[in-house]
Amino acid sequence: MVQIIDSYHVPVLLQESIDGLNIQPDGIYVDVTFGGGGHSREILRRLGPKGRLFSFDQDADAEQNIVDDDRLTFVRSNFRYLKNWMRYYGVEQIDGLLADLGVSSHHFDDAERGFSFRFDAPLDMRMNKQAATNAADVVGNYSEEQLADVFYLYGELKQARRLAAKIVKARQKSPIRTTGQLLSALGVDTEKESGPTTNDNAQLSILNAQLKKDLARLFQALRIEVNHEMDALSEMLCGARDLLRTGGRLSVITYHSLEDRMVKNMMRAGNIEGKVKQDFFGRTDAPFRTMGNKAITPTDDEQARNPRSRSAKLRIAEKA
Repeated sequence: MVQIIDSYHVPVLLQESIDGLNIQPDGIYVDVTFGGGGHSREILRRLGPKGRLFSFDQDADAEQNIVDDDRLTFVRSNFRYLKNWMRYYGVEQIDGLLADLGVSSHHFDDAERGFSFRFDAPLDMRMNKQAATNAADVVGNYSEEQLADVFYLYGELKQARRLAAKIVKARQKSPIRTTGQLLSALGVDTEKESGPTTNDNAQLSILNAQLKKDLARLFQALRIEVNHEMDALSEMLCGARDLLRTGGRLSVITYHSLEDRMVKNMMRAGNIEGKVKQDFFGRTDAPFRTMGNKAITPTDDEQARNPRSRSAKLRIAEKA
């Protein structure tokens, strides 16, 4: 038995998301975001001897957390290829699929991966270390207009054009290859912003909080672009829709509005655009029934124990 490394990633909404799958002991389930293995381990705990679990992760680091269990098949691949891999394994229908779409704490805490502005490290952000394009390539090669589009669409930053212009101006003087160089290009004085604040300097504290929020959105935008996350999510959700048998469950945890909107559209209308189809008599023709009227969010206790969970939303749907 390979020990799952708890420090790799603390699973969010663990019980709620697995309860949402309504696991059948002999069923076939898919965890498309294996990570630290927390959700997969709980699925295995509820499966019977004949149950099967397929767990996906494109990051080689996740392989250290694989559980030695004959019921588990680990697939080192992007979840966008879900349908292809299920066909490869001879699986025509599944009973449930779980997706925890957030970046694991392991990625944020590993300075060399370049996911966080907390460290001065190479601008990487690749989930798959073998991928050709990293964040430095995006920052260094995209036009000002392309960068602005990335920041606006994926980071929802109103100042996207101004930020893109700063980057293009800075890279004309010297390449931007690290997170520190990116912050410098944006005009962020890391020593000043990370310095202590006092009760007499409340305004600076507010500005720091807003700055961190904006930087988080900018880094999110770069990460989404580098890993083609929206395209991958779209393909995976369409694959899940086609693979789930009647009564099968889709349980998805989102962390930002872009992916949450996509998941809501799929569960409500059966497509990414959210276009509700009607039959000849005007009856809604949707492949899913949503479970509950609104998203499930972490309790105050979970948010206190795991700050990463604060923006999490769990949505569950059943194949009609």
